[in-house]
Amino acid sequence: MFVTGVITMIEKFGRETALLVIDAQKGVNQHDHWGGCEGHRNNPEAEERIAALLETWRRFRRLVYFTLHDSREAASPLKLALESGESISGLEPLPDERVIVKDVNSGFVGTNLELQLRRDGVDRLLVCGFFTNMCVETTVRMAGNMGFDCYLAHDACAAGNRIGPNGETFSADQVHAMSIANMHGEFCTAITAADAIALAASSNHWLERVQGNEPERGSSRRVA
Repeated sequence: MFVTGVITMIEKFGRETALLVIDAQKGVNQHDHWGGCEGHRNNPEAEERIAALLETWRRFRRLVYFTLHDSREAASPLKLALESGESISGLEPLPDERVIVKDVNSGFVGTNLELQLRRDGVDRLLVCGFFTNMCVETTVRMAGNMGFDCYLAHDACAAGNRIGPNGETFSADQVHAMSIANMHGEFCTAITAADAIALAASSNHWLERVQGNEPERGSSRRVA
């Protein structure tokens, strides 16, 4: 069966596209804190892919933003005064890169992130980091609703397992996959880190932009 319609292509990530790295801090790997005695996370390659995105954005002289979480919660390992609140080795901000300190899930709540992005002429975001279902998802949802053209490098994110109200454990892979499904097509377009790296150099006429809740933008092609 052939489908006729118009597909919105993903255009090259230029200077208007910032890389936003969410909470790449050592404490995300304290699995028992996040998931109990059987705590674990998925996607052990996330750090390597974030590092590759950082290398690409820096090489192309694109803007890079970081959020660092300084939790309000007494037991959280994500506190800047703790060693566990430090950046993961190899994923540290450079001196000229924007660092946004937050104390709740969203990078936009109680911070000047939106103001900094608007002043820098940023209207497209590529988001990666930790955790997919917590601070990444909350920030992406808000970014989409605020009118940013938002992309999620889904394989440069990771989630931990979660325990439901009845004691049922949901694996980190389940949590990660469901979170991506929640965001993709509504608040963002989910792509791979490899696709994002390629888009830093040129447009991709075969990747479809599917973000909702906004006026149509970008280039299109007709399919039959």
